[in-house]
Order: sequence, then structure tokens, then C-alpha cells
Amino acid sequence: MTALLVLEDGRVFEGVPYGAVGETFGEMVFNTGMTGYQETLTDPSYHRQIVAMTAPHIGNTGVNDEDPESGRVWVAGYVVREPARVHSSWRANRSLDDYLREQGVVGIAMRGTRALTRHLRERGAMRAGIFSGDALPPVPDLVEKVRRSPEMTGADLAAEVATTEAYVVPAIGEKRFTVAAVDLGIKGMTPHRMAERGCEVHVLPATATAEEILALDPDGVFFSNGPGDPGAADHAVAALRGVLDAGKPFFGICFGNQILGRALGLGTYKLRYGHRGVNQPVQDRRTGKVEISAHNHGFAVDAPLDGPFDTPYGRAEVSHVNLNDDCVEGLRLLDRPVFSVQYHPEAAAGPHDAAYLFDEFCEVMGA
Repeated sequence: MTALLVLEDGRVFEGVPYGAVGETFGEMVFNTGMTGYQETLTDPSYHRQIVAMTAPHIGNTGVNDEDPESGRVWVAGYVVREPARVHSSWRANRSLDDYLREQGVVGIAMRGTRALTRHLRERGAMRAGIFSGDALPPVPDLVEKVRRSPEMTGADLAAEVATTEAYVVPAIGEKRFTVAAVDLGIKGMTPHRMAERGCEVHVLPATATAEEILALDPDGVFFSNGPGDPGAADHAVAALRGVLDAGKPFFGICFGNQILGRALGLGTYKLRYGHRGVNQPVQDRRTGKVEISAHNHGFAVDAPLDGPFDTPYGRAEVSHVNLNDDCVEGLRLLDRPVFSVQYHPEAAAGPHDAAYLFDEFCEVMGA
């Protein structure tokens, strides 16, 4: 049986079905991580994206019930080069192929993942579709179907992946702080990292208002990662401005960094092909230290890199930059306990270089 990956510019790649058989559409992106495929698949930030893995062998360690970052697979489609014929891990309870079929995720295994990645780096992320089955329509018809699928620019997706009901992640050990965490597509490891530090984390829906957040009388407020265009997330921006007006300590990651940027009056823009993987070099501009960090974002904040700038909430600065392209990787207010980063300090999957950020959040809450 044949499977086709069709890009909106007409480029076509041929392979065999991997996971479910059928058709799917999404923004075509690539992930450079050599590990962590299960965390990638279950990261809500990948909602409406087809993810190609640049590592050649995927599925070697199978799938277990401990590593998912949410209750389901969120990627719209999955592209691999050489799927494992046999998985091997004492933690595994099924193969990745079986897992994708169970979740209804349409995928393709194909030899051209290197060519695909080079194509996206040259031409940018674009819409795509994966098609498989016994009788596929002509390629021009498939290209047209892809071009009719929705774009990522302008998409407000956080509420589609967030919890609909508030819940609490209790502190591990002695409770030190109460954190209100707005779920814009939160990964399960993130509140766990705060709970490890004595935080009782109240996870709220993406639709939470400033009044609902502040009604918890939290010691600090957290905005999570999530999918979509931050330029369309007006509700989250309004909620955060209410939090900032109240003077609460704030920490944001990924989408939360972009929301903070907008709340401070900055713009956002779409990156050519984004940062996705567990090997991105980021420099802390205060110390000069370079962190290897985990990323998953296709948008960035447009902020001046050359020193402090004024905002409605006082002076701010770019705290971290990406050493590959000088993209803004962190923001910090200089006169308030407010900061954010564009990457993923929870390290699931990924390096642990940025774990200190959770400690910094606790420090500003305890000050």
C-alpha cells in the first residue's frame, strides 16, 4: 500500500503507511530531537501540525504509559524515515506503530526525510497532507485539498487543547506556594516540576479570566506552552494584563512568553520554519551562560535586543537569545517579579539545563 506526503507547493514524497491509514492535514514541521518521540506526540503544542522526525530511527523503545505529556496524541500526522521493526525496552508495553493506529494518527514512513527537511528550511513551514489507502486520487487533486486546509497564521487553538475543568496538582511534601497555572496547552511534567518544589498548582482552563485567576489569591501565576498564533490569543493577553495590573509574580514558557510579549505591547511574528527539538543553544544574557534547551514554537516575540525598553509595566529587557538566529528566547521586567522564556525548562523530553527557572519562580514568590 502506498502513502503520499503532499506539500502545498506541489512537492510530493512517496512512502508506506505508518500508523493509521487515511488522510490528514496540518502545518508541515520538523523536529530535530534524537529522543523523546512519545513526549513530542502528546505535546498539545503540536495540535494541527504534521511532524517529521529528522532522526533516522524512530520507535526503537516502543511506547509506555509513563511518558505521555497529556491524555492523547495531538500531532495531526507523523513522518518517519525508518520505523523500528522490533521495539526493545523493559518499560514498553506496545509498539509506536500500534499506538499511532490506536490513536487514529495517520503517518508515513519514507526515505526522503532529509530532503523534506532541507525543503522546509529553504521554503519555510507550509501546509501538507498525508494520504494512504488502496485508491488515491490524482496528485493535483490532493494538492488542491491541501491548499484548502486551514493555515496556522491567525489560528486561536489554545482552548481546543486545554482542560475544560480546573484541577489541582498537590505539592510534593510541604506546601510552600499556591500557583495559578493557565492551561494554554500545558504539558503534564510542568506542574509536576512546580509540585516538586512545594507548589500546589491550580490548573485553569485557557478561558480563565483575570478575575478567576486572582480569585485563587495565588502566590504566583504561570502561563503555559500551547499551539496556534499568539497574535490571535486576545483573551489570554487580556487575562495576563489583569494579572500584571494586580502585581502578582508571573512566569511563562513558550506560548506564555509570547503572551507576555503581547501584554507588554510587543508584536509577534511567524518564524520561517520554527524551532523544534531538544538541542537548541540559548544564551542567558545576564550571565553569558549557554543552555542547551528543548523547543517547540513557530512564532516569536519581536523585541529590541539592544538594552532595556519601556512598557506599560515598567522597564523590560530580552533576557535570553537563540544563538542560531538571535530569536528572542526570554523576557524580564526589571522592576517587577515577571519573567518568561520561549523554551521548555520542564525537560520532557530534553536537557535539564534550564531547570533553575522553576527555582527562580519560587524565589520571586517567596520574596
